[in-house]
Amino acid sequence: MEETILSIIIQSGEARSCAMEAIQCAKRGEFDKARELIGQSADKLGNAHAEQTKLIQAEANGKKTEISLLLIHAQDHLMTAITVKSLANELVEVYARL
Repeated sequence: MEETILSIIIQSGEARSCAMEAIQCAKRGEFDKARELIGQSADKLGNAHAEQTKLIQAEANGKKTEISLLLIHAQDHLMTAITVKSLANELVEVYARL
């Protein structure tokens, strides 16, 4: 269980970092690199989401997941990373139009 939770945290953290770096690239006019980083962020979020889905499916099949502070932390990281990636994508497009 801890391995799955830590994977969610790591993948989400990396996704958030890629999204933030994409914004910085867009500010410098490096739009191809920014879009590449948004893609990397999406890939890492996909990995984190796959780990989350395993937990959800296990619980749906009757295997209750023990709620821990670490699991809550992982969920928080995932949701924050999703939000940051969405906003980064919008900011990259706004900078590209300017």
